[in-house]
Amino acid sequence: MKKLLKVLGVIAFLVISYLVVLQLYPKNASRFPFLAILFLGDFYLYGSIKDWIKKRSTFSRNFFRILYWVPLVLLILTIAISGVNPPGWWNNSVQTYVFGFIFIAYASKLIPILFLFFADFIRGIRYVNHKATQAKASENLNTAGKKISRSQFLQKAGLVSGGILFGGLLTGMLKWAYDFKIRKELVKLPDLPLAFRGWKIVQISDIHLGSWANKYPLEEAIERINQLQPDLIFFTGDLVNYKTDEAFRFEDTLAKLKSKKGIFATLGNHDYGDYTRWDSKAAKAQNMTDLYRFYERLGWKLLNNENQVFESESGNMAVIGVENWGSHGRFPKHGNIGKAMEGASDADVKLLLSHDPTHWDNIISKKYKDIDLTFAGHTHGFQFGIDVGKLKWSPAQWMYKHWAGMYENPNSATKPQRLYVNRGLGTVGYPGRIGILPEITLFELNV
Repeated sequence: MKKLLKVLGVIAFLVISYLVVLQLYPKNASRFPFLAILFLGDFYLYGSIKDWIKKRSTFSRNFFRILYWVPLVLLILTIAISGVNPPGWWNNSVQTYVFGFIFIAYASKLIPILFLFFADFIRGIRYVNHKATQAKASENLNTAGKKISRSQFLQKAGLVSGGILFGGLLTGMLKWAYDFKIRKELVKLPDLPLAFRGWKIVQISDIHLGSWANKYPLEEAIERINQLQPDLIFFTGDLVNYKTDEAFRFEDTLAKLKSKKGIFATLGNHDYGDYTRWDSKAAKAQNMTDLYRFYERLGWKLLNNENQVFESESGNMAVIGVENWGSHGRFPKHGNIGKAMEGASDADVKLLLSHDPTHWDNIISKKYKDIDLTFAGHTHGFQFGIDVGKLKWSPAQWMYKHWAGMYENPNSATKPQRLYVNRGLGTVGYPGRIGILPEITLFELNV
């Protein structure tokens, strides 16, 4: 009876939680099944170690119980508090590390859960086989007098692997999140006018200012960019996580960013304020107005479906920017490339800023093959993977055909058409990186 009540209680909790998320955060409702699986996995894993915990002293027993359930308590509290106060209301440093700890804890638990599930799967097969063959009672699930209810090897291997992952994720949050890597790309453009040959362009993307615990790492990144002495700087979207006010405390730092010919920016999916609740449509509209004014104060040119043409006696080069356009259903489709191209169609070279690389996949590479190079971001390279020389792997590739680095359109007609996907400067969700480091990209234009 107790087990039945526990099961019913868990089901009721999940149903109520889903209804709350659906009401408060409808855009995140699609992620709830994953969270529910983690929640159930939490109880599943605890069931395998509770006997070990019971054998400890009273102090140790309480300590391990608290340590195990703290991530779940924090997760429930943050969801509950955010229901009253939208994300972004509390101290950014606290928010970053609390969310980071929750992510690290559950990611680390996932490994032993998988090992445990595999061990129980094997146990289930043996049990079924035992029943099917009607073996003698003395030959049931015992080996040398020891019950094989779970493979001790798999269980311990899972716990050790989880501990190693916990250490790696913690390092990724405290160190590798700010281990900025400068990548250099020589871009050959056959029609590049003489006046623009040798120009240096720096691209940064996905700063996500709401995830920065403090401004000092950002100041380091800005200093490194300025040392490159770029002619142009492109920022390809996602300045904030939820709301424009996340950016205000970094205004003086971002204002230090310098280029010879201008800084151009475009909007990412996070910049529209779609991932938090607003008291009214007017409040959300004001958030966008605040963002536009923020860019004006910085002196960055925000290209919302528009362009700027650089003219010279040897020819023209157009910098084109579109609002966010993503093929995945939960990302906005505000980009209008037709409008953005007005007045730039005759330029010798066309450079496009478009946050989401699926815009290039679905629209640009098929219908606008005269755009020479598209600069994108959005994927973050999943902030996790292997990125050494030509060896490049990340879970991002399961979601995005083009997720990091330079790509070329195999169907381009008379001249090469390329896409570059920046790995991002900041983080979102997990406030760290493993293998996929934060990126500053330096492009040199030539023929």
